[in-house]
Amino acid sequence: MISASGVTLQFGKRVLFENVNIMFTPGNCYGLIGANGSGKSTFLKILAGEIEPNAGDVAVTKGERVSMLSQDQFAYDEFPVLATVMMGHQKLYDIIREKDAIYAKPDFSGADGIRASELEHEFAEMNGWTAESEAATLLKDLGIPDPLHAVLMKQLEASQKVRVLLAQALFGNPDVLLLDEPTNQLDVETCVWLEDFLYDFKNTAIVVSHDRHFLDRVCTHIADIDFGKIQLYTGNYSFWYESSQLVMRQRSEANKKIEEKRKELETFIARFSANASKSRQATSRKKLLEKLTLEDIRPSSRRYPFVAFRSEKEAGNDLLQIENLGKSVDGDLMFKGLNLRVDKGDKIAFVGPNDLVKTTLFQVLMDELEPDQGCFKWGISTIRAYFPKENSKYFETDLNLLDWLRQFSKDPDENFIRGFLGRMLFSGEESLKKACVLSGGERVRCMLARMMLSGANVLLMDEPTNHLDLEAITALNKGLECFNGTVLFSSHDHQFVQTVANRIIELTPHGMIDRRDTAFDEYLSDPDLKSKRALLYTHD
Repeated sequence: MISASGVTLQFGKRVLFENVNIMFTPGNCYGLIGANGSGKSTFLKILAGEIEPNAGDVAVTKGERVSMLSQDQFAYDEFPVLATVMMGHQKLYDIIREKDAIYAKPDFSGADGIRASELEHEFAEMNGWTAESEAATLLKDLGIPDPLHAVLMKQLEASQKVRVLLAQALFGNPDVLLLDEPTNQLDVETCVWLEDFLYDFKNTAIVVSHDRHFLDRVCTHIADIDFGKIQLYTGNYSFWYESSQLVMRQRSEANKKIEEKRKELETFIARFSANASKSRQATSRKKLLEKLTLEDIRPSSRRYPFVAFRSEKEAGNDLLQIENLGKSVDGDLMFKGLNLRVDKGDKIAFVGPNDLVKTTLFQVLMDELEPDQGCFKWGISTIRAYFPKENSKYFETDLNLLDWLRQFSKDPDENFIRGFLGRMLFSGEESLKKACVLSGGERVRCMLARMMLSGANVLLMDEPTNHLDLEAITALNKGLECFNGTVLFSSHDHQFVQTVANRIIELTPHGMIDRRDTAFDEYLSDPDLKSKRALLYTHD
């Protein structure tokens, strides 16, 4: 068990946390949520002992071990991969090193023998004899094959380092597991493996993630950071979101009878309880939900941007035709022989492990790159708006946000522009900020506002959920679900793909898989597609 008592942290005049009191108990997985900059990662570091609060303290049950996912990809560059994983259990790793050093002595003394005996006893108590095989199994489960286990960390790619560091955090069955964005750079299959691992994890887990699907699958509780406090809620992210919205609606209807409110709440809880499935967490979560009362749920004070795309005119049926398209980047083949017809109303999710392939395709379709072969033709009635993954060039200006957004608006009226910025959470003085000083999330909201002003009937979006907090992702998700035009997009957000896309296209090194009217979960679980995908990634 780990708990925070009276924790306060202040940077200058800014108070990040004030008198936070919270307890995390074994057998539960807590999702730590909050707006960008609210202090999620900082709070994890406080729990891990990496940051000292100005006041209060963190208590861990005596003898329990806390493990945290490292964010420093270069810290272990000079260590072998397998050793890096085992360093996740530092006490065990130190015992192994000391034991090996004693046995390597040419002048082994009686005192050395006594010390070696003590170390062997501790080593056995920590399951040291199976530690190396456990580390190797974790690596393989996370997609790091045996030949890489002995190489130095500096020889790995960035995405492989992330997996090794995740294996390090999971190694040795820690009593308290702290994971900050653990699904970053993981493919779908590895994310599913991690979900299953956390389902069966019997100790305490606290995770920070912008992946709503992941939070829904693994969390028994949500810890919400808001106004410097942390409030604990039973249930997963969707339950937290929908229940807080439900109570907010109910409280706005002052004349609604309390009995009607309770009935609606009971129906709501019953639906979520019925949907809870898999493992021991599901049973405990169902029992917790059934005990909830109306007073246990409070509305959130979180603000959501308003995202809505309106087409200036309807597109014709001939939307986009791609014929024999091919492109390489720096000698690496991205795609070849690509033949594709996009129809009106398609919402296509481009998926696959290589993000550069999808980015390159979008850049070709937006005339930012010339194809090596083949051609494509947009329908004459299409109006296109593009969200690039890299957007910094749009903000290399001294313009304030009012004048920046005015560049893309047919209506230059200041009240109109201010209203639009307000919808994207830039109100009052915020609208006069310089565009060049915006954070990553603020830039994304500005780019979305720019797209909304375009009146486009075709949206091309390359990883639009990057840098957004959960509130903005939820708003964008709903905006695209309601959009009556055509969308071509890529995203690592599972729920975003599942709820927006009506067509899945995977670009592989040896061909394309195209499935219409197929949800993402259905695509992933289809055994025939699994076999075909495996063949297309291994075929020479």
